[in-house]
Amino acid sequence: MSKGKLYLIPVPLGQTPVDATLPQPVRDRARHLKHFIAENAKSARAFLKSLPSDTPLQQIEIRELNEHTSPCELSELLAPLLAGIDAGLISEAGCPAVADPGANLVALAHDEGIQVLPMVGPSSILLALMGSGLSGQNFAFHGYLPVKNELRQKRLRELEKDSLLEKRTQIFIETPYRNKQMLETLIHACAPNTKICVATDLTLDSESIVTRTTAGWRRQGLPSIDRQPTVFLLQA
Repeated sequence: MSKGKLYLIPVPLGQTPVDATLPQPVRDRARHLKHFIAENAKSARAFLKSLPSDTPLQQIEIRELNEHTSPCELSELLAPLLAGIDAGLISEAGCPAVADPGANLVALAHDEGIQVLPMVGPSSILLALMGSGLSGQNFAFHGYLPVKNELRQKRLRELEKDSLLEKRTQIFIETPYRNKQMLETLIHACAPNTKICVATDLTLDSESIVTRTTAGWRRQGLPSIDRQPTVFLLQA
């Protein structure tokens, strides 16, 4: 029996209409699939409704994969694909398997010989890098930094030192309700000439991408980005 294919289906960032950020072939593929693995089933149903799907939502199977999913459950999620059924992997926002628990499922799919097909869609990380004016030749994404202020400062100084030595752009994110603390720590910990980019609400009408030196941020003040999805970048 041939195995199903695992399609990595991007979704819009925020409330952006699907036709504004997703190419037609991606929407068509998502419309036809009847089995999905999603970080959040409710959000996935809202996405499918917006397409809209060719199949009534009640007849579409959506199984959840999130940070609470145990390794032993991953095999169960792949069972339909091993039985020959195509499935789509959906993240909570943007591209699946990037800063997303879906990466574990993709790794297991490769182990099982299942074809993985990533599809085109918005990535906040790459959009932020593109718009930052910082180096796109050498960059690293670090996910979330430590929550405790002292450890966060220490980590930022390590990233700044690495950026200076390697000419590398450092990219990281934060839980939106801690954006203010992150930006305050950045301008406190970094050297005056280090460039800091704050990319907020990417692809939305409220999108903002601003790059300044640490000294520039100190002079002009900090933006209000509380509870708004934001990507932070620095280059020393």
